Amino acid sequence: MKFMMLMIPAVYQGGTPPPGFTPDPKKMEEMGRFNEELGKAFKIESLNGLHPLAKGARVAFAKGKPSVTDGPFIETKEVLGGYWLVEAPVQGSSGDVGTAMPGGGRRHH
Repeated sequence: MKFMMLMIPAVYQGGTPPPGFTPDPKKMEEMGRFNEELGKAFKIESLNGLHPLAKGARVAFAKGKPSVTDGPFIETKEVLGGYWLVEAPVQGSSGDVGTAMPGGGRRHH
């Protein structure tokens, strides 16, 4: 069964990060180790970090016509920082792994 785990980084909780924010390299290394361990326990279908709000765009389809609005979007309350799509035998097992996710973010799975 496939499960998607989503992370909302702590830097987005309670506001937007300061201009020019970059993640702590040690935390990035920790996330890399987590990804390696996740790959040992489950088949990873896909995983990726996402660009910050300032680099985002919103696509809307009002009246059937697409329009693109460049970011940042300051009113966004929850911002995804990354995702993991894993294949696991049962949901509980992917949830257990999700609770071990580093980075101080809120986890949704």
